[in-house]
Amino acid sequence: MLTSHVLVLNRAFMPIHVTTVRRAFVMLYQGLAKVVDQQFETFDFQSWSDLSAATHSDVIGLVDRLVRIPRVILLTAYNRVPRRHVRFSRYNIYLRDANTCQFCGKHLPRSELNLDHVVPRSQGGKTSWENVVTSCIPCNRRKGGSLPAQAGMHLIRHPTRPHWTPFMDISLKEIRYDAWKPFFNIVDFSYWNLELKEE
Repeated sequence: MLTSHVLVLNRAFMPIHVTTVRRAFVMLYQGLAKVVDQQFETFDFQSWSDLSAATHSDVIGLVDRLVRIPRVILLTAYNRVPRRHVRFSRYNIYLRDANTCQFCGKHLPRSELNLDHVVPRSQGGKTSWENVVTSCIPCNRRKGGSLPAQAGMHLIRHPTRPHWTPFMDISLKEIRYDAWKPFFNIVDFSYWNLELKEE
């Protein structure tokens, strides 16, 4: 049980890491983190250990009582998201392009946008940060398998690899507990965060 997983949030309630129950209890005891329950209430070590564990199956034994296992903790002094490689995913491409068609400039919901290879794959274009942009469906149809210039179109902004920090590099299969779900949009998560294969 001590090696099972706990979701770690920064002070903005953004998921940044997954740790073990053992490490989570150390952080709680040292005052570096607080437990977050499903009502978004926070508890320090003492107030968490004072809660009744009788109705919960995930508990560990202390010398004099049982304590509920926390599944989400909030760091008390950490605002940043750790720097890591920006995942080449639909979510991050749409984020980079601000949900805007890179040909006509219309800002649209994701459901009305798709991904377009600036240099089509049929003409040797690669699937990479530097060759994939968001495009509305009419512009994508108009461009087809042509280069933008061949279709009489131009890019608003040429695609580049972003340098900002990603939200979090965690896959859907790692969302193991119901207590974690409020911190992720489960419906969209796997589709938008699936890493695309760069060529």
